[in-house]
Amino acid sequence: MNKQMYWRANIRYLLILLSIWFAVSYGAGILFVDQLNNLRIGGFKLGFWFAQQGSIYVFVILIFVYVRLMNKLDKKHDLDEK
Repeated sequence: MNKQMYWRANIRYLLILLSIWFAVSYGAGILFVDQLNNLRIGGFKLGFWFAQQGSIYVFVILIFVYVRLMNKLDKKHDLDEK
Protein backbone atom coordinates (compact mmCIF):
# COMPACT_ATOMS: atom_id res chain seq x y z
CA MET A 1 0.00 0.00 0.00
CA ASN A 2 1.29 3.42 -0.92
CA LYS A 3 0.08 5.88 1.70
CA GLN A 4 1.19 8.89 -0.31
CA MET A 5 -0.90 7.84 -3.33
CA TYR A 6 -3.89 7.23 -1.06
CA TRP A 7 -3.55 10.64 0.58
CA ARG A 8 -3.13 12.44 -2.77
CA ALA A 9 -6.27 10.79 -4.14
CA ASN A 10 -8.17 11.77 -0.99
CA ILE A 11 -7.05 15.40 -1.26
CA ARG A 12 -7.89 15.45 -4.98
CA TYR A 13 -11.43 14.21 -4.23
CA LEU A 14 -11.83 16.84 -1.53
CA LEU A 15 -10.64 19.68 -3.75
CA ILE A 16 -12.90 18.66 -6.62
CA LEU A 17 -15.98 18.24 -4.45
CA LEU A 18 -15.40 21.44 -2.50
CA SER A 19 -14.88 23.30 -5.76
CA ILE A 20 -18.24 22.05 -6.99
CA TRP A 21 -19.88 23.13 -3.75
CA PHE A 22 -18.21 26.55 -3.94
CA ALA A 23 -19.31 27.01 -7.55
CA VAL A 24 -22.90 26.12 -6.72
CA SER A 25 -23.19 28.09 -3.49
CA TYR A 26 -21.20 31.18 -4.51
CA GLY A 27 -21.93 31.14 -8.23
CA ALA A 28 -25.62 30.30 -8.16
CA GLY A 29 -26.38 32.01 -4.86
CA ILE A 30 -24.43 35.26 -5.41
CA LEU A 31 -22.84 35.77 -8.84
CA PHE A 32 -25.63 34.55 -11.13
CA VAL A 33 -28.57 35.32 -8.84
CA ASP A 34 -30.05 37.95 -11.16
CA GLN A 35 -30.08 35.60 -14.15
CA LEU A 36 -31.42 32.71 -12.08
CA ASN A 37 -34.18 34.85 -10.57
CA ASN A 38 -35.89 34.84 -13.98
CA LEU A 39 -36.80 31.19 -13.33
CA ARG A 40 -39.00 29.95 -10.49
CA ILE A 41 -39.18 26.74 -8.44
CA GLY A 42 -42.26 26.22 -6.31
CA GLY A 43 -43.15 29.90 -6.58
CA PHE A 44 -39.71 31.06 -5.42
CA LYS A 45 -37.09 32.70 -7.60
CA LEU A 46 -34.36 30.20 -8.51
CA GLY A 47 -31.52 32.47 -7.30
CA PHE A 48 -33.20 32.82 -3.91
CA TRP A 49 -33.81 29.06 -3.78
CA PHE A 50 -30.12 28.28 -4.45
CA ALA A 51 -28.97 30.79 -1.86
CA GLN A 52 -31.32 29.39 0.79
CA GLN A 53 -31.60 25.67 0.07
CA GLY A 54 -29.95 24.58 -3.16
CA SER A 55 -26.37 24.79 -1.94
CA ILE A 56 -27.30 22.79 1.16
CA TYR A 57 -28.83 20.04 -0.99
CA VAL A 58 -25.75 19.98 -3.19
CA PHE A 59 -23.53 19.76 -0.11
CA VAL A 60 -25.46 16.76 1.23
CA ILE A 61 -25.27 15.03 -2.17
CA LEU A 62 -21.52 15.70 -2.28
CA ILE A 63 -21.14 14.06 1.13
CA PHE A 64 -22.67 10.86 -0.26
CA VAL A 65 -20.47 11.09 -3.35
CA TYR A 66 -17.39 11.51 -1.13
CA VAL A 67 -18.33 8.46 0.94
CA ARG A 68 -18.74 6.38 -2.21
CA LEU A 69 -15.42 7.59 -3.65
CA MET A 70 -13.58 6.91 -0.40
CA ASN A 71 -15.07 3.43 -0.12
CA LYS A 72 -13.76 2.66 -3.61
CA LEU A 73 -10.37 4.16 -2.74
CA ASP A 74 -10.22 2.12 0.47
CA LYS A 75 -10.91 -1.07 -1.48
CA LYS A 76 -8.28 -0.16 -4.06
CA HIS A 77 -5.65 0.27 -1.33
CA ASP A 78 -6.92 -2.69 0.71
CA LEU A 79 -8.09 -0.52 3.61
CA ASP A 80 -11.77 -1.44 3.53
CA GLU A 81 -13.57 -3.05 6.43
CA LYS A 82 -13.95 -6.77 5.87
